[in-house]
Amino acid sequence: MPIAWDDIGGLVDAHERFLSGALVEVDVRGSVLDSWKRCRFAGFELDRMTCARASDLGLDDRFLSAAEPVLRDLSTSLADMGVTVVLCDGHGQMVQRRGGGRKLLQCLDKVLFAPGCDASEVASGTNGVGTALAGRRPFYVVGREHFADFLTPFACAGAPVRNPLSGRIEAIVDLTCLREHGDPAMLRLARDAVHDIETRLLEQATERERALLAAYRRARHGGALGWSWPERTPSGQETGYESAELGRIDLALLREKAEALIASPQRTLDEVVLSGGRVATLRRRPVTGAAGETGVVVEARILGGPSPIAVGPGASAEPYRASSAATVTVPPANPPAAPTPTPHGTPSAALRTAVTAPPPAPAADEPHTRVRTGTDDHGDGERGSWPLLVGETGVGLLAVQARRRLELLREAGLRIGSTLDVTRTAEELAEVTVPRLADFTTVDLPDAVLCGEEPEPFRAGTALRRVALGAVDEDPPLYRVGEEIRFTPSTPQARSLDSRQPLLEPVLAKAGGWFAQDPARGDRILAAGIHSLITVPLQARGATLGVVSFYRTGKPAPFEDDDLSLAQELAARAAICIDNARRYTREHNTALALQRSLLPQGRPEQSAVEVAYRYLPAQAGVGGDWFDVIPLSGARVALVVGDVVGHGLHAAATMGRLRTAVHNFCSLDLPADDLLTHLDDLVGRLDRGEGWAVEPTHPDSGIIGATCLLAVYDPVSRRCTFTHAGHPPPAVVAPDGTVEFVDLPPTPPLGLGGVPFETVELELAEGSQLVLYTNGLIEDRSRDVDAGLDTLRTVLACAGRGPEDTCEAVLDALLSARPGDDVAMLVARTHALGPEQIAQWDLPSDPTVVSRSRAAVTAQLADWELDNLAFTTELVASELVTNAIRYATGPVRLRLLRDRALVCEVSDGSSTSPRLRRARSEDEGGRGLFLVAQLTERWGTRYTTDGKVIWAEQPLP
Repeated sequence: MPIAWDDIGGLVDAHERFLSGALVEVDVRGSVLDSWKRCRFAGFELDRMTCARASDLGLDDRFLSAAEPVLRDLSTSLADMGVTVVLCDGHGQMVQRRGGGRKLLQCLDKVLFAPGCDASEVASGTNGVGTALAGRRPFYVVGREHFADFLTPFACAGAPVRNPLSGRIEAIVDLTCLREHGDPAMLRLARDAVHDIETRLLEQATERERALLAAYRRARHGGALGWSWPERTPSGQETGYESAELGRIDLALLREKAEALIASPQRTLDEVVLSGGRVATLRRRPVTGAAGETGVVVEARILGGPSPIAVGPGASAEPYRASSAATVTVPPANPPAAPTPTPHGTPSAALRTAVTAPPPAPAADEPHTRVRTGTDDHGDGERGSWPLLVGETGVGLLAVQARRRLELLREAGLRIGSTLDVTRTAEELAEVTVPRLADFTTVDLPDAVLCGEEPEPFRAGTALRRVALGAVDEDPPLYRVGEEIRFTPSTPQARSLDSRQPLLEPVLAKAGGWFAQDPARGDRILAAGIHSLITVPLQARGATLGVVSFYRTGKPAPFEDDDLSLAQELAARAAICIDNARRYTREHNTALALQRSLLPQGRPEQSAVEVAYRYLPAQAGVGGDWFDVIPLSGARVALVVGDVVGHGLHAAATMGRLRTAVHNFCSLDLPADDLLTHLDDLVGRLDRGEGWAVEPTHPDSGIIGATCLLAVYDPVSRRCTFTHAGHPPPAVVAPDGTVEFVDLPPTPPLGLGGVPFETVELELAEGSQLVLYTNGLIEDRSRDVDAGLDTLRTVLACAGRGPEDTCEAVLDALLSARPGDDVAMLVARTHALGPEQIAQWDLPSDPTVVSRSRAAVTAQLADWELDNLAFTTELVASELVTNAIRYATGPVRLRLLRDRALVCEVSDGSSTSPRLRRARSEDEGGRGLFLVAQLTERWGTRYTTDGKVIWAEQPLP
C-alpha cells in the first residue's frame, strides 16, 4: 500500500469504517483486512497503548546456533539504515532485538516492543511478527495498516522460520523501522535470512547423521557390537550386494521399510519379500556418537529363500541376542567434513542412505569390507549384513509421516472425483480423509452449488447445507447430513470463508468464537474428545464453493502445520472436482430443461388410445430420445418414438427440430411411409448444414445419426400402420397377454437416403397395447439386444394391466439405477369407435343426391341429439359433396364421425386436391371451401391408395 495513500487519510477512513461495520474490501489489502478481522474476532482492545509482556521466553540452543551468524550479519548490513532485526519464538514472543538507530529504539521502548514482549496478533494486533505467524507466510505492514494505534509509527516485515524436517514454525524473523523508512524490499531481506537459517538447521541434521554413521562404522570395525567384517571373499565368490542383484524397486522397498523401522522404537526386526522369492531381514540398532548424538542404524541381510524368523512388533531377536540391545558409544574422532551447503531453494530431505551400493573401500587402517548374502553365512550371525540407513528416530518418524501424506494424496487423486456428482464428490473427500487425517470430516456447501449454479459471495449468515460427514463414530456430536447451517461470524468456518484462507485451531478448547455457534453442541463436542480443528474453504476457478472441516479426537497430538498443508492440498483437489461436478450439473440441468420443454407437456385430446409415457435421462447426460402422440384427422392418432445419437444440448436441440418436423408433416396428412421419407430428407439436409458452409471440425455440425418409429392407428377400422427408420421393433400386447414384436423390414437410420420406407399394417383387437421404446431400454453394456427383448416380452406378458402399470413394470425390470443411455417409452391401449358413432352413405355421381345427403345428415344429427350443429353440418356436407360430384371421379362417400369432435368426411377417387382461394366480387363460384373453412374448426385433405378424403371438424357443444 503506497505511503501516500496513508498520508492523505484513506486508510484512516477505511479503518474507521471497518470498525463501524462497513465494507472496505476495495480500500484495504486483502491480507491486512484478514488480519483486522482476526483482531476484531479476538476482541483486541483498541485503546491498548503498549505491547503485552510475555513469559517463558527462549529458543533451544540448536536453533540459536543456527540463527546467530545469520542475524548478526543481517544486523551489521542494516546498521546505518535505521532498521532493527527482531527474533521471536513460535508463539510470537520476542527473544532478541538487534541494531536500529537511537530514535527507532526509543520509539520501540516507549511501546514496550522489546525482548520479553508478546508480539502475537492476539496480544498486539496487526504487526509483522504476529500476522506472519497467524497467516503462516511472510507479511509486510506499514503505518495505519496496523490495527493498533500505538504501532502506526512503524513499518514491519516478518517471515516465519520453519523446521526443515518437520515443517513446524519455530521462530519469526522481523525487520522493523520507522514508517518513513519503510520499504517493501524489507520483506525480501527477511525471506533471505529465513532461508539461510533453515539451511543451517538442515546442515546440523546432516552433521549429526554423518557422526552417527561414523560411530557405527568405527564400532563395527572395532568389534564393539560383537561382529567383524570378513577380510576377503572366498575365491570366485561375488559380493553379497552383487549376488543379490537388487533392482531399483527392491532398493526403494528396502528404504521404505527401513524408514518405518527407524521411526518405530518398539520394533527391532522386519522382513521384506523381494523379487525372485528372496527375503531381506532388517535389523534396528541404536547408535550414540562421540558428541552424544543418538540415532539408529538399520542393517539389511538378504536370504536366498523364505526366512523362519518371526518379525513385527514384539518379535524375538534371538539370533542377535548378544548385542541386540547394545548402544554403541564411540570415543571422539575427527569431525566429519563440513557438508556442502544446499543450493538455494527448499532444503533436501535429511534422512540419508548409509549404503545403497557395496560399502566403500576402507581406510588404510580398516580391513577390506565386503557385503555377502545370507546364503554365505557360516556360523557368524552378523556376516552377510550391511548398513542400509542411518538416522535419528524423530527424523525417521517425520519421513514416515511424509510418506503417508504422499500416499494419502495419491489415494485422494484416485478416489476423489470418480463421478460428476457434487454430493458424491464431497462424500469421497470425507471417506479419504477419515481416519487417516482426521477423525471427523464435514463438507458444507450452499444449495446453489448443489443445483449447479454459481455461488453467491459468502456473507455472515449465509446458509450452507451439510453434504457429507465422515466419522469414526456412529453418533458424532456434529450437525447431520442434510441440515442447514448458518455459521456465526466468530466461528472458524465463517472466518475461513470470509478470508478465503485455511484456519488452524490446534487447541479447540482455547479457541474463541466457535462456541457461540451452539453452546450446547459445543459442550457435547468437547465431551466427545474433539480437541483440534482445521477449516479450509473450497475454492476453484476464483469461486468459493463451501468449506471443509477436519476434526481430531482419537490422536492426542493436535493438528500441525504439515496437517494444514495436507488439508489444503486435499481441499484444493476436491474443490476442482466439486466445481467440475457443479458445472456438469448446470449443463445437465440446462440440457434436461431444454429437452423437457421440447417433449410433450401433457396428453393431447384424443380418444383413439389411452397413453402412458416415461422419459429417463442417462447418467452421462441428457440425450436425444423423444416421443409424441399426435391427433390426426378422422379420429386417428400417430404414435412416434425417436432417438438422436449422442448426449447434451446438441442432441436435445436436434430432437426438438425433428419433433417439430414430424408435427408439420403430420399436419399435411401424409401417409406414414411418405412422412418418414420427408423426415429422412430433412435429416440429410441438416447433416449437410442446410446449404450453409459448415466447419467440418465443429463437433455439432451434423446430427450423425437418428432413428424413428411411427405408428398410425385408426379407431374406426382398428387397423394400425407401422413404419420405422433403423429403430427397435414395437411390441403388441393382445388383451389376453400375448406379446408379439412387429416384424418390420430392416431400414437404415434417418439421413442416409436412397432407401424406400415400407409399412406393415395390422388389425388390432380393442384393448391391445402398443409398446414403443428406444434402444436404451433393451440394450446396455452388460446385456445385448436379444436378451433385452426376451426380458421385455416376459414383462409385457400380463393381461389386464393398464398403460401406467405397464410402464412401471417394464422400467423396474429392465432399467438399472444408473442407466448408460436415456430411455423414452410410450405405451398406448387401443380403443375403437362403435357403430353408433359412425354414419356413412355411398352416393352416386349425380347432382340430385346433394339434397338427399343434406336430409340424411340432418336426420343423423337429430338421432345424436346434435340439432344445434345441423345447419352448419348440412352446409358443409352440401359443399363437399357438390365439389366431389363436379370435379372428382369414382364413387363418392359421405361419412360422419361422432368422437371428441363432429367429423364430416367426403371421399372420392380423384387425387386432385381442392385449393382454398378468395373469390372476387364478380366471380360466380369459388366460395364453397372458404365457407367450410370459416364455419369449421379445421379442415384438410388426406390421400388414400384409391383417392382422397376431404374432411372438416366441428367442436361438440
